[in-house]
Amino acid sequence: MIKVDRSFVSDLAGDFDNIAIVAAIISMAHDLDLKVVAEGVETELQLAFLSNLLCDEMQGHLFSRPVSAAEAGELLKGDVRLPSPCPPSAESVASSGAG
Repeated sequence: MIKVDRSFVSDLAGDFDNIAIVAAIISMAHDLDLKVVAEGVETELQLAFLSNLLCDEMQGHLFSRPVSAAEAGELLKGDVRLPSPCPPSAESVASSGAG
């Protein structure tokens, strides 16, 4: 498994260099049959962009604040609905300035 550091994820909006780096990491990992997890996903725009790049897993405050093992178990028992991505293009992410 390859992890994409939160510093790249947080700067996706408006930073073409980070967009290129994240896209390359995901593509190379998949070419090597590795899964990719992106850390620090905090916005639906980041979720949509990473989903569009076929990132395998994501973690961050968009999904849940840090919780104890006991709290995690309770969350898994519940009917939790995650945000549903609507993938934008790289250009719309960069030009939006959102993030």
